Amino acid sequence: METTDRNIVKKAIFNRPDDANKGTLGSLLSICGCCGMAGAAVMAGRAALKCGLGLLKTAVPKSIYNIAAQSVFESVYFPLEETCDGKISSINTAFLLEQSQSSSAVLLGCGLSVCKDTERLVNSFTEQCAKPLVLDADALNIISQNPDSLLSLKAAAVITPHPGEMARLTAKTVKEVNSQRERTALDFARKYGVVTVLKGAGTIIASPNGRVMINHTGNSGMATGGSGDVLAGMTASLLAQGADAFDAAAAAVYLHGVAGDIAKEKYGKISMLPGDIIDNIHLALKTCGF
Repeated sequence: METTDRNIVKKAIFNRPDDANKGTLGSLLSICGCCGMAGAAVMAGRAALKCGLGLLKTAVPKSIYNIAAQSVFESVYFPLEETCDGKISSINTAFLLEQSQSSSAVLLGCGLSVCKDTERLVNSFTEQCAKPLVLDADALNIISQNPDSLLSLKAAAVITPHPGEMARLTAKTVKEVNSQRERTALDFARKYGVVTVLKGAGTIIASPNGRVMINHTGNSGMATGGSGDVLAGMTASLLAQGADAFDAAAAAVYLHGVAGDIAKEKYGKISMLPGDIIDNIHLALKTCGF
């Protein structure tokens, strides 16, 4: 099994030519958030931009649009029709699929919530979206009801489950997942054809072709709500910029951990926050020569 290092970052991130513009540096459609979970969309979006994305398009329920727009000025926004309790309505599905066609990649699931409307939305994307996908959080909780839906994917995809989500996807217990982390991730990646990032201490990145990496950057100060949203945004950003799905996932995991280690040195493991990881992505990139 390989270990992530700065070489995987150099493989996933491309030097910017002097004539680069936002149109040549990737566009990401981020479909995240619900009433009560605006932070997930914000953190994922900020992390994506910090990794060099050319254009971020954030699709959120109307009720959290003002929160998101005041937190991430650099994004284009699609305020969406919502359910009575503030979740993205499935009425938006055709519009979002249309927007995906003019995007380089799609991030789906952070803070999305699980309901009939979001189930229809996620299932429509796994069946119809022709652009690379990063599936996280509630998108995975929805997919766990029918993992075979991943067999319908029309483009490369990365899934980023924590052990609890992986347990639901595989009908195992968390203990079983953690007792065989490499095997669990690799078997899932091979069976469903998706790059599988099994998060936790020693995050595993597994490819459908059998390639496996383990990551040793990061620390327990990152074990707090929101860190996964940051990783999802970073992964989607690199994917949107043109990196191979496995390279994007492995590089994002490595950088995420390095940024977390820098934050730990500044603030300590007890007080550091997911936002501190985002604020140190630029220093993590510098350690890799960018």
